[in-house]
Amino acid sequence: MNKLNQLLDAFGSALLLTGRAFASLPSAPRILKRVIEQAFLGGYSSLGIVTILSFFIGAVLALQAGLTLKDFGAKQLIGTLVGESLVRELGPVMVAILLAGRVGSAITAELASMKVYQEVDALVTMNIPPERFLVLPRLLAVLLYMPMLTMIGVIIGWFGGAVVCKFVEIIAVEPAQYFQSLTQFLTTEKVLDGLIKAEIFGFVIILIACNTGLRTTGGPREIGHAVTRSVVFSLISILVLDYFITKALA
Repeated sequence: MNKLNQLLDAFGSALLLTGRAFASLPSAPRILKRVIEQAFLGGYSSLGIVTILSFFIGAVLALQAGLTLKDFGAKQLIGTLVGESLVRELGPVMVAILLAGRVGSAITAELASMKVYQEVDALVTMNIPPERFLVLPRLLAVLLYMPMLTMIGVIIGWFGGAVVCKFVEIIAVEPAQYFQSLTQFLTTEKVLDGLIKAEIFGFVIILIACNTGLRTTGGPREIGHAVTRSVVFSLISILVLDYFITKALA
């Protein structure tokens, strides 16, 4: 029961934090520089690892699909399987998991440190709302870079699959045939479904990171515990939300 109360308390505080942050939205032009800074830190700096991860996800997916479909004489459908899997599921989910581990953990550690060492209290003393100064720029930034990061990852994953199909001898599907199959059943609606997932995942991850960091109390040891909680809650949220969003968009 105690764990349930803590979970409900965290959920309620996250909702209140969101409301207070977006209540400061009229002052967004004044924090534009911080939004751009957070977009760079969260998006651009994650581009390299997203590229590498996505390429090999696409490659492994194409390899596994090729090994299975060749027994049924359906190798020409590898592009369709890779394309739709990356757009609707693997692309948004894997980028979100990477975001939780790399960006979410960093935000939690930063805000938890500020909270523990009373820097957040200093902002309040100076009449600077932490929600406007610390939370809102990060939430706005993730809404900007998450769909772009996801689409880049998806496209790189497609090319990873094409490379495997071309150069793995037991599959031997030409890039032209692969991409024709990929685009044959891929629609704008499916791409938008994936981007909607990415936006929701990104927003929830950053919200959890900010809320967990700002609720941290105690000494420096609690900073590590806060980071762990943030990443675990984010990963659970991604998987739970993925089910319900997929069902809603079906």
